[in-house]
Amino acid sequence: MNKAEIRKQEAKKRKELNSEQVSALSGKLLEQFTALNLSAVKTLHIFLPIAEKNEPDTFLFIDWLNKYHPQVKIIVPRADFKTSLMTHHHYRGEQELLKSSFNILEPVDEEEYKGDIGLVIVPLLAFDDRGYRVGYGKGFYDRFLEGRDTLKVGLSFFKSVGIIADTHENDIRLDLCITPDQVIYFKD
Repeated sequence: MNKAEIRKQEAKKRKELNSEQVSALSGKLLEQFTALNLSAVKTLHIFLPIAEKNEPDTFLFIDWLNKYHPQVKIIVPRADFKTSLMTHHHYRGEQELLKSSFNILEPVDEEEYKGDIGLVIVPLLAFDDRGYRVGYGKGFYDRFLEGRDTLKVGLSFFKSVGIIADTHENDIRLDLCITPDQVIYFKD
Protein backbone atom coordinates (compact mmCIF):
# COMPACT_ATOMS: atom_id res chain seq x y z
CA MET A 1 0.00 0.00 0.00
CA ASN A 2 1.03 3.60 -0.49
CA LYS A 3 1.20 6.29 2.19
CA ALA A 4 -2.17 7.86 1.35
CA GLU A 5 -3.95 4.51 1.65
CA ILE A 6 -2.11 3.63 4.84
CA ARG A 7 -2.75 7.07 6.33
CA LYS A 8 -6.49 6.71 5.72
CA GLN A 9 -6.66 3.13 7.01
CA GLU A 10 -4.58 3.68 10.14
CA ALA A 11 -6.25 6.99 11.07
CA LYS A 12 -9.60 5.20 10.89
CA LYS A 13 -8.34 2.36 13.11
CA ARG A 14 -7.07 4.83 15.69
CA LYS A 15 -10.25 6.90 15.56
CA GLU A 16 -12.27 3.79 16.40
CA LEU A 17 -10.43 3.38 19.72
CA ASN A 18 -12.27 4.60 22.80
CA SER A 19 -10.54 6.54 25.59
CA GLU A 20 -10.14 3.43 27.78
CA GLN A 21 -8.39 1.59 24.93
CA VAL A 22 -6.10 4.55 24.24
CA SER A 23 -5.23 4.69 27.94
CA ALA A 24 -4.56 0.94 28.18
CA LEU A 25 -2.48 0.87 24.97
CA SER A 26 -0.51 3.94 26.09
CA GLY A 27 0.25 2.18 29.38
CA LYS A 28 1.55 -0.85 27.47
CA LEU A 29 3.73 1.39 25.30
CA LEU A 30 5.18 2.91 28.45
CA GLU A 31 5.90 -0.57 29.87
CA GLN A 32 7.93 -1.37 26.74
CA PHE A 33 9.67 2.01 26.85
CA THR A 34 10.78 1.53 30.47
CA ALA A 35 12.87 -1.48 29.37
CA LEU A 36 15.08 0.71 27.15
CA ASN A 37 18.55 1.61 28.41
CA LEU A 38 18.42 5.39 28.83
CA SER A 39 21.68 5.72 30.77
CA ALA A 40 23.42 7.62 27.93
CA VAL A 41 20.45 9.89 27.14
CA LYS A 42 20.88 13.45 28.40
CA THR A 43 18.18 15.11 26.29
CA LEU A 44 14.98 13.57 24.95
CA HIS A 45 12.55 15.12 22.47
CA ILE A 46 8.94 13.95 22.75
CA PHE A 47 5.78 14.93 20.91
CA LEU A 48 2.74 15.99 22.89
CA PRO A 49 -0.41 13.98 22.17
CA ILE A 50 -3.35 15.28 20.18
CA ALA A 51 -6.17 13.72 22.19
CA GLU A 52 -8.72 14.21 19.41
CA LYS A 53 -6.58 12.01 17.14
CA ASN A 54 -6.22 9.29 19.81
CA GLU A 55 -2.45 9.63 19.84
CA PRO A 56 -0.44 7.76 22.48
CA ASP A 57 -0.49 9.55 25.81
CA THR A 58 3.10 10.75 25.97
CA PHE A 59 2.41 12.56 29.26
CA LEU A 60 2.76 9.09 30.84
CA PHE A 61 6.30 8.94 29.43
CA ILE A 62 7.10 12.46 30.63
CA ASP A 63 5.86 11.67 34.15
CA TRP A 64 7.86 8.44 34.23
CA LEU A 65 11.01 10.19 32.97
CA ASN A 66 10.63 12.95 35.57
CA LYS A 67 10.31 10.35 38.32
CA TYR A 68 12.97 7.82 37.29
CA HIS A 69 15.32 9.88 35.10
CA PRO A 70 15.07 13.46 36.41
CA GLN A 71 18.50 14.25 34.94
CA VAL A 72 17.12 13.87 31.38
CA LYS A 73 16.14 17.19 29.79
CA ILE A 74 12.75 16.89 28.09
CA ILE A 75 12.25 18.88 24.90
CA VAL A 76 8.88 19.39 23.17
CA PRO A 77 8.08 20.85 19.75
CA ARG A 78 6.17 23.83 18.47
CA ALA A 79 5.01 23.56 14.84
CA ASP A 80 4.97 26.33 12.26
CA PHE A 81 2.45 25.25 9.61
CA LYS A 82 3.50 28.04 7.23
CA THR A 83 7.05 26.70 6.95
CA SER A 84 6.44 23.05 8.02
CA LEU A 85 9.30 23.45 10.49
CA MET A 86 9.41 22.99 14.25
CA THR A 87 11.12 24.82 17.05
CA HIS A 88 12.09 22.96 20.21
CA HIS A 89 11.59 24.03 23.82
CA HIS A 90 12.23 22.78 27.35
CA TYR A 91 9.17 21.09 28.83
CA ARG A 92 8.24 23.03 31.95
CA GLY A 93 4.98 21.31 32.89
CA GLU A 94 1.44 21.07 31.56
CA GLN A 95 0.62 24.49 32.98
CA GLU A 96 3.13 25.96 30.48
CA LEU A 97 1.29 24.58 27.43
CA LEU A 98 -1.41 26.10 25.24
CA LYS A 99 -3.42 24.62 22.38
CA SER A 100 -2.50 26.04 19.00
CA SER A 101 -5.04 26.91 16.31
CA PHE A 102 -4.45 23.34 15.04
CA ASN A 103 -5.50 21.91 18.44
CA ILE A 104 -1.92 20.88 19.29
CA LEU A 105 -0.54 21.44 22.78
CA GLU A 106 2.58 23.56 22.51
CA PRO A 107 4.98 25.25 24.94
CA VAL A 108 4.43 28.92 25.67
CA ASP A 109 8.14 29.30 26.45
CA GLU A 110 9.74 31.39 23.69
CA GLU A 111 13.29 30.30 24.45
CA GLU A 112 14.37 27.77 21.82
CA TYR A 113 16.48 24.74 22.64
CA LYS A 114 19.22 24.32 20.02
CA GLY A 115 21.48 21.75 21.68
CA ASP A 116 22.03 18.05 21.07
CA ILE A 117 19.18 15.60 21.45
CA GLY A 118 20.03 11.99 22.30
CA LEU A 119 16.63 10.42 21.66
CA VAL A 120 13.57 11.55 19.70
CA ILE A 121 10.17 9.97 20.24
CA VAL A 122 8.55 10.30 16.84
CA PRO A 123 4.79 10.39 16.21
CA LEU A 124 3.35 8.19 13.51
CA LEU A 125 0.18 6.67 12.15
CA ALA A 126 1.94 3.54 10.88
CA PHE A 127 5.36 2.01 10.33
CA ASP A 128 6.73 -0.70 8.08
CA ASP A 129 9.10 -3.64 8.45
CA ARG A 130 12.09 -1.50 7.40
CA GLY A 131 11.48 1.31 9.91
CA TYR A 132 9.83 3.80 7.58
CA ARG A 133 6.82 5.61 8.96
CA VAL A 134 3.65 7.30 7.81
CA GLY A 135 2.74 10.47 9.66
CA TYR A 136 0.14 13.10 8.84
CA GLY A 137 1.96 14.03 5.63
CA LYS A 138 3.47 17.44 6.44
CA GLY A 139 7.08 16.22 6.80
CA PHE A 140 7.79 18.04 10.08
CA TYR A 141 9.75 15.16 11.59
CA ASP A 142 11.57 14.17 8.40
CA ARG A 143 12.89 17.74 8.12
CA PHE A 144 13.75 17.86 11.84
CA LEU A 145 15.56 14.51 11.83
CA GLU A 146 17.45 14.98 8.55
CA GLY A 147 21.19 14.80 9.22
CA ARG A 148 20.64 14.53 12.98
CA ASP A 149 22.57 11.84 14.85
CA THR A 150 19.99 10.76 17.39
CA LEU A 151 18.10 7.63 18.36
CA LYS A 152 14.74 7.73 16.55
CA VAL A 153 11.95 5.87 18.39
CA GLY A 154 8.42 5.45 17.05
CA LEU A 155 5.31 4.73 19.13
CA SER A 156 2.55 2.66 17.54
CA PHE A 157 -0.62 1.13 18.93
CA PHE A 158 -0.63 -1.28 15.98
CA LYS A 159 1.76 -3.71 14.31
CA SER A 160 3.74 -3.04 11.13
CA VAL A 161 1.85 -2.49 7.87
CA GLY A 162 4.39 -4.65 6.00
CA ILE A 163 6.07 -2.45 3.40
CA ILE A 164 5.20 1.15 2.52
CA ALA A 165 5.28 1.14 -1.30
CA ASP A 166 6.09 4.80 -1.91
CA THR A 167 8.93 5.70 0.45
CA HIS A 168 11.05 8.63 -0.67
CA GLU A 169 14.77 9.32 -0.35
CA ASN A 170 13.99 12.12 2.15
CA ASP A 171 12.01 9.78 4.43
CA ILE A 172 13.89 9.19 7.66
CA ARG A 173 13.90 5.66 9.07
CA LEU A 174 13.26 4.88 12.70
CA ASP A 175 15.90 3.04 14.71
CA LEU A 176 13.21 1.24 16.65
CA CYS A 177 9.47 1.24 17.14
CA ILE A 178 7.62 0.48 20.35
CA THR A 179 4.30 -1.33 20.13
CA PRO A 180 2.16 -2.49 23.07
CA ASP A 181 3.70 -5.98 22.80
CA GLN A 182 7.31 -5.43 21.79
CA VAL A 183 10.20 -3.20 20.84
CA ILE A 184 11.16 -3.69 17.20
CA TYR A 185 14.73 -2.79 16.20
CA PHE A 186 15.46 -1.95 12.57
CA LYS A 187 18.79 -2.89 11.04
CA ASP A 188 20.44 -1.50 7.93
